[in-house]
Amino acid sequence: MLAWTITQPLCTVSSVDELVFEVTQEGDGGFVAECLSEAIFTQADSWDELRNNVRDAVRGYCFDKTMPGHIRLHLVRDELLATA
Repeated sequence: MLAWTITQPLCTVSSVDELVFEVTQEGDGGFVAECLSEAIFTQADSWDELRNNVRDAVRGYCFDKTMPGHIRLHLVRDELLATA
Protein backbone atom coordinates (compact mmCIF):
# COMPACT_ATOMS: atom_id res chain seq x y z
CA MET A 1 0.00 0.00 0.00
CA LEU A 2 1.33 3.43 -0.94
CA ALA A 3 1.17 6.29 1.51
CA TRP A 4 1.05 9.83 0.16
CA THR A 5 2.05 12.94 2.01
CA ILE A 6 0.39 16.08 0.77
CA THR A 7 2.55 19.12 1.21
CA GLN A 8 0.73 22.40 1.04
CA PRO A 9 1.93 25.94 1.61
CA LEU A 10 2.00 26.60 5.31
CA CYS A 11 2.93 29.36 7.59
CA THR A 12 6.66 29.05 8.05
CA VAL A 13 6.11 30.34 11.55
CA SER A 14 6.39 26.87 13.01
CA SER A 15 10.10 27.00 12.20
CA VAL A 16 10.70 30.76 12.25
CA ASP A 17 8.05 32.14 14.64
CA GLU A 18 8.07 35.49 12.84
CA LEU A 19 6.54 36.77 9.64
CA VAL A 20 8.21 39.78 8.05
CA PHE A 21 6.23 42.24 5.94
CA GLU A 22 7.81 44.76 3.61
CA VAL A 23 5.76 47.95 3.89
CA THR A 24 5.83 50.70 1.28
CA GLN A 25 4.07 54.04 1.42
CA GLU A 26 2.06 54.93 -1.65
CA GLY A 27 2.02 58.37 -3.25
CA ASP A 28 -1.45 59.03 -1.82
CA GLY A 29 -0.17 58.41 1.72
CA GLY A 30 -1.57 54.91 2.11
CA PHE A 31 0.49 51.81 2.91
CA VAL A 32 0.91 48.42 1.24
CA ALA A 33 2.28 45.41 3.17
CA GLU A 34 3.61 42.24 1.54
CA CYS A 35 4.83 39.23 3.50
CA LEU A 36 8.31 38.14 2.37
CA SER A 37 7.78 34.41 2.99
CA GLU A 38 4.06 33.76 2.45
CA ALA A 39 1.41 34.94 0.00
CA ILE A 40 -0.09 37.55 2.34
CA PHE A 41 -0.83 41.09 1.17
CA THR A 42 -2.87 43.96 2.58
CA GLN A 43 -3.15 47.74 2.45
CA ALA A 44 -4.48 50.61 4.54
CA ASP A 45 -4.82 54.38 4.65
CA SER A 46 -2.97 54.79 7.99
CA TRP A 47 -0.25 53.00 9.93
CA ASP A 48 -2.65 52.00 12.73
CA GLU A 49 -5.12 50.61 10.21
CA LEU A 50 -2.29 48.73 8.50
CA ARG A 51 -1.32 47.04 11.79
CA ASN A 52 -4.87 45.79 12.24
CA ASN A 53 -5.17 44.70 8.60
CA VAL A 54 -1.89 42.77 8.76
CA ARG A 55 -3.01 40.95 11.93
CA ASP A 56 -6.35 40.10 10.29
CA ALA A 57 -4.65 38.91 7.10
CA VAL A 58 -2.27 36.67 9.05
CA ARG A 59 -5.14 35.24 11.13
CA GLY A 60 -7.03 34.48 7.91
CA TYR A 61 -4.02 32.90 6.22
CA CYS A 62 -3.08 30.81 9.26
CA PHE A 63 -6.64 29.96 10.34
CA ASP A 64 -5.83 26.22 10.52
CA LYS A 65 -2.11 26.56 11.29
CA THR A 66 0.02 27.79 14.14
CA MET A 67 0.03 31.57 14.43
CA PRO A 68 3.41 33.33 14.42
CA GLY A 69 4.80 34.61 17.67
CA HIS A 70 5.68 37.91 16.03
CA ILE A 71 4.86 39.96 12.96
CA ARG A 72 7.52 42.43 11.82
CA LEU A 73 6.55 45.44 9.71
CA HIS A 74 9.60 46.70 7.81
CA LEU A 75 8.95 50.14 6.31
CA VAL A 76 10.87 50.63 3.08
CA ARG A 77 11.40 54.18 1.95
CA ASP A 78 12.64 54.96 -1.52
CA GLU A 79 13.87 58.50 -2.00
CA LEU A 80 15.79 59.98 -4.89
CA LEU A 81 18.14 62.88 -4.06
CA ALA A 82 19.59 65.29 -6.58
CA THR A 83 23.37 65.55 -6.47
CA ALA A 84 23.53 69.16 -7.60
